[in-house]
Amino acid sequence: MKNNNYCIIMSGGIGNRFWPYSNEKMPKQFLDFFGTGRSLLQTTFDRFNKIIPPENIFVVTHDGYAEITKEQLPELSDDQILLEPIRRNTAPCIAYATYRIQTINPEANIIVAPSDHLILKSDQFIEDIEKGLEFVTKHDVLLTLGVKPTRPETAYGYIQVCKDKVDGVHKVKTFTEKPNKELAEAFVKSGEFVWNSGIFIWSLKSIMKAFRMHLPDISNTFNEGAHLFNTAKEKEFINTSFPFCPNISIDYGILEKADNVFVIISTFGWSDLDSWTSLQEASPRDENDNVHLRGEVIYIESSNNVVATNTKKLVLVQGLDDYIIAESDKILLICKKEDEHRIKHFMNDVRFKLGEDFC
Repeated sequence: MKNNNYCIIMSGGIGNRFWPYSNEKMPKQFLDFFGTGRSLLQTTFDRFNKIIPPENIFVVTHDGYAEITKEQLPELSDDQILLEPIRRNTAPCIAYATYRIQTINPEANIIVAPSDHLILKSDQFIEDIEKGLEFVTKHDVLLTLGVKPTRPETAYGYIQVCKDKVDGVHKVKTFTEKPNKELAEAFVKSGEFVWNSGIFIWSLKSIMKAFRMHLPDISNTFNEGAHLFNTAKEKEFINTSFPFCPNISIDYGILEKADNVFVIISTFGWSDLDSWTSLQEASPRDENDNVHLRGEVIYIESSNNVVATNTKKLVLVQGLDDYIIAESDKILLICKKEDEHRIKHFMNDVRFKLGEDFC
């Protein structure tokens, strides 16, 4: 049974919400945010390697990150690192890896997970994953892991849970992407909603059927080249065909349309680390809620700040409240935390005025 279990780790993002600490050349999944000696990608691999044979783990990433992925995960063969020539969101990414796995094991069960999430309770996480693998082996379903919300977060997607259960697992009623604050507060108060973790489990047969039904453009594209997978012509096929896939997420493309979606409600200490605020909440804080990554920081009359540096210089912060201070080799960003949603715009301004070297 264990040899039928596979894992797809999605690792192609550019991490621009953490710019300039994370940038297009070295995005967040390749960084060690918490001083553990392992990047977020490596930590994700370590987590799944406890229950999935290493030869059954695949990483899908942008072809510009091929070398760093090989450096960070020498346990993987080149055939286990699938390279996208262009970013096309999660649905094409998952389809690519799924069709590759089909050539190896048509009876596969597949876990799909982002490379940059934080899981604090590993034992509980593994227990939920194993429960999910057993569930999808028995049922033709698309399973997601939902996390009990601890606050009305507007940056996460939400899943409304039905009372109906199969083998103790809840059926999904609706998906809602990133609600406004009032709606998020109503969701949390109702007790009917959980956060969408973006971690999925299904059988290969179930997800391929879902692609054929709900995303036939993607399914037809990969069907045309299926005979080329695991051959010398695979890369040529992907480079010419992948860019024509629609740019769509698995949530919008399949999960919101399918009627066989279920959710395991989990409490494994999850954060998707999609913002400086989420990073602050997941990090150790001093008595004034200040957080720093690497280096030495002294806070004077300051509170609720996040400082992230890539150098050994001492940073002294005086009289600042609710700020982000982040640097890379060439850039120092000082930004109000309430304006962190504008960081992408700041990065684009820099790109326009000074070129790609600063992004």
